[in-house]
Amino acid sequence: MPSPTVVLLPMWAPGHFSSMLQAGRRLLLRGAGAAVFTLTALAIPSPALASEAASSEVRCCEMASGDGIDFRRLPAVEHRADRPVNPSEYIRLYAPRVREAIAGLSAPVAAVVIELFGTPLLDVAHDLAVPAYVYFASTGATVALMLRLPAIHEEVAARLRERQGTVDVPGMPPVPVASARGIVVNTAAALEPGVLVAIADGRCTPGDRAPPVYPISPVLSLKPRVVDDDRPPHECVRWLDGRPPASVMFLRFGSRGWMSAVQARESFLWVLRGPPAGSSLYQTDANIGDLLPDGFLERTKGKGLVWQSWDPEAEILAHAAVDGFVTHCGWNSILESLWHGVPMAPWPLYAEQPLNAFELLRAVCTGRDGSFVEAAELERAVRSLMGGSEEGRKAREKGVEMKAACRNAVEEGGTSHAATQRVVQDMLGSYLTQVPNTPD
Repeated sequence: MPSPTVVLLPMWAPGHFSSMLQAGRRLLLRGAGAAVFTLTALAIPSPALASEAASSEVRCCEMASGDGIDFRRLPAVEHRADRPVNPSEYIRLYAPRVREAIAGLSAPVAAVVIELFGTPLLDVAHDLAVPAYVYFASTGATVALMLRLPAIHEEVAARLRERQGTVDVPGMPPVPVASARGIVVNTAAALEPGVLVAIADGRCTPGDRAPPVYPISPVLSLKPRVVDDDRPPHECVRWLDGRPPASVMFLRFGSRGWMSAVQARESFLWVLRGPPAGSSLYQTDANIGDLLPDGFLERTKGKGLVWQSWDPEAEILAHAAVDGFVTHCGWNSILESLWHGVPMAPWPLYAEQPLNAFELLRAVCTGRDGSFVEAAELERAVRSLMGGSEEGRKAREKGVEMKAACRNAVEEGGTSHAATQRVVQDMLGSYLTQVPNTPD
């Protein structure tokens, strides 16, 4: 009998896509002791038509090739292009394609792992009698919120019935997380101990049982650049090579973050992207002259570098010259910063980023509260991290502590290592109970 396969259903957004693929590779590497299995990734094409979104998707597809993952791009379906895309409705259009692709695999399917925003496809797995797991690229706090929402709905049901029309949570489609066999989440016990205990104790799902949660974080792509290969270092890295150790503040605002100028008096590397074009959600390469004040580049020449297109964030954060990170609080960026022990100044912009910033402030304690950030406040935060203040010293100490915690979690005997092995054993155990163990 051929080895079983675990099917991954990632979403097209770069941060979600890459995180899920790295999680899949983690399952292969850490769970290999349980049994031999393969991974099959079924990619739903992005509805975006803008060139920047397309180029981001191409980079994600390139990342998916090899490393034990059979990458398959699903055929596109027709959808209304004359109005904003509702992600849940768009994903449901692919249910027949996903069902056909899974049913047509030659290898027996042990499990399906669906990214959070693909949960409208959970019914496909249930119909095929395949165990389904949900992957959260974000925090355990987000898992707790999703599990808690149905109970909140019941608590306020009387008031909701008195309302006319529907009540929606913006950007939060109904997510049937509780119907999954398990939840794989990109966090670690050391990062969110209280939240994970609350989920396990059933406090997020009163009167019901939450699926098992497997915290396998940090899920990161940390392949070092081969020094003697034919590719020259990225220009940002070459610039950092010429800076003194622990002298540069790194500013970056994610794959969908853009903004106008801020003042900077410390040495800095600023990744500044342009606003989306048309109906796209993704950034464009910035026209620096339009976004920055007159004379800004001349005044900061020799002090900083403003970069207007894609950058190797993980490689930059690993560089010895970087001593602080002004971040939009995307969870992937937070984990990369924690992994390298770089203190952060959180500046959340959209989606779950304010929740991530709250987690960063309350649990990891590397910043301070704030919403709208003026130039003077940003300057204070940068000077605090880069200077010799008590707040900066504490942030660095916490950075060293969290760096060790993240690395310990994924080593053999660590909490994330153990959780990865448990979820693989659960997936393959489900397969073994469904398919007789007959000779090939």
